[in-house]
Amino acid sequence: MINIIWFFILAFGIGFGILSGRGEAVSKSIIASSDASVKLMISLLGIMCLWCGVMKIAEKSGLMNKIASLMRPILKVLFKDASKDERAIGPIVMNLTANMMGLSNAATPFGIKAMDQLSNLNKKKEEASDDMALFLVLNAACIQLVPTTVISIRAAMGSKNPAETIIPAIITTTISAVVGVVCCKILQRYF
Repeated sequence: MINIIWFFILAFGIGFGILSGRGEAVSKSIIASSDASVKLMISLLGIMCLWCGVMKIAEKSGLMNKIASLMRPILKVLFKDASKDERAIGPIVMNLTANMMGLSNAATPFGIKAMDQLSNLNKKKEEASDDMALFLVLNAACIQLVPTTVISIRAAMGSKNPAETIIPAIITTTISAVVGVVCCKILQRYF
């Protein structure tokens, strides 16, 4: 559906530009924006490789496991059914830890595994369980300790201090995660 929407937005813009007699400006704009996009992607590639390497070192050095061991007791309180099953809580911990460290590529397989395990624990197969909804909220609003993508984009665009977003990111993602958990816990009582 989103592809159709984007198609119509682009087709309308290009068509309007051509019909209003600004076809040359439209073609120059398309070429310039394509050139800028490729330059941004190339600069992001290098920065993302650097951050992924740093995060991989954090993973291999055991830092992620230490963070996971700190999170495990908190998550056992939040997840009522998953806390009783190590096969479910393990992937949840690893997914959230990887997300916190900015390793979203590493977090995805753990998220899929966690949701699969939560689905196995779900008694009502036709609807999501409370733990599944809570995990989805925590996965979407995960606390970011190192927002690597934002830092990378800011660096690629020439920011003088691309990492200055770390503290605001920690604050805002913590608030969003807490609000999400509170909303889930309140809604669990009624639905």
